[in-house]
Amino acid sequence: MTSALFSPLRLAGLNLANRIVVSPMCQYSANDGVASDWHMTHLGMLANSGAGLLVVESTHVERSGRITHGCHGLYSDACEAALGRVVAHCRRIGSAKLAIQLSHAGRKASAQRPWEGGKALPPGEDPWPTIAPSAIAFGPGWHIPRAMTEADMAHVRTMFVEAAKRAMRIGFDAVELHFAHGYLLHGFVSPISNTRNDAWGGSLEGRMRFPLEVAHAVRAVVPCDIPLGARFTGSDWLDGGLTVEDAVVVAKALKQAGLDYVDVSSGGVSTQGQASVPTRPGYNVPFAEQIRREAGMPTRVVGLIVSPQQAEAIVAENRADMVALGRAFLDDPHWAWHAAQALGGEVIHPPQYQRAGRALWPGAALR
Repeated sequence: MTSALFSPLRLAGLNLANRIVVSPMCQYSANDGVASDWHMTHLGMLANSGAGLLVVESTHVERSGRITHGCHGLYSDACEAALGRVVAHCRRIGSAKLAIQLSHAGRKASAQRPWEGGKALPPGEDPWPTIAPSAIAFGPGWHIPRAMTEADMAHVRTMFVEAAKRAMRIGFDAVELHFAHGYLLHGFVSPISNTRNDAWGGSLEGRMRFPLEVAHAVRAVVPCDIPLGARFTGSDWLDGGLTVEDAVVVAKALKQAGLDYVDVSSGGVSTQGQASVPTRPGYNVPFAEQIRREAGMPTRVVGLIVSPQQAEAIVAENRADMVALGRAFLDDPHWAWHAAQALGGEVIHPPQYQRAGRALWPGAALR
């Protein structure tokens, strides 16, 4: 049989072997933004997962834009050199194409690692000042950010451009901007976190202005044959927040800015809305389907995609062009190998692991 999930896809000048993407997943294991041995092991493993594309975790464009003290960055020569070594390692041993997600945490910066509590850093844990479109905290007990000035916006825009240049020197196959989960660029677009009454607030057009400036600036330094995309929100899941109709408008604007795809997620703009995000399988798929249809650009979707059959149906029914899985790959780093067995697809196995394939191991058929 022919599997839609295992069919190739071309984005700009990049050919992907299949529609499976390893979602960017924060590891909180960097040293002042510098990739560690953990990243070498973690990403090296996932480069051999069978996925067509592996996206490096949310990578922050300046030190004060990190979520936590352990977050990954690309704002110094040390960050660039360490990540370059990790990428070279993944290329030597793996088959996945490699992308990087660039981000600024905005008002969600200066936080504890999840296993340390996940709250705003208290005075004894070396917190730092945060910035946002408006001086509104992420939630009770969180730092109140400073409302950004035009000079702040110019600085952050430059930091995104410099990080993108570093990503190009390292040799990434694709770049992704983080427009979701309540971080800085999403914070501008959402009326929940942006209450400005100047040119960067008010209407959706005004709220999109700064994020689109970032998108245009990054597109100018990322060659047109290298895909540039954005993870963005299909819904804030809050009254008065962003809706899927807003997301269609944002997607069209990103397409006009020269972006090649969008990756649809949702939620995360406020602690108030965390409980309202659904936990049903594929809860973002209806958003992705509508955005794909109405914005007319390649679309990826993430969010409780677990089984090969579920992923296959999303692509086969034209509800999205790609699927991204995060925790499913943490649970099973060879998820795509097993999906290929279930769906009749083909993936590249490193020769050292070929003994585990159906041709050489009867146990493969018993899984």
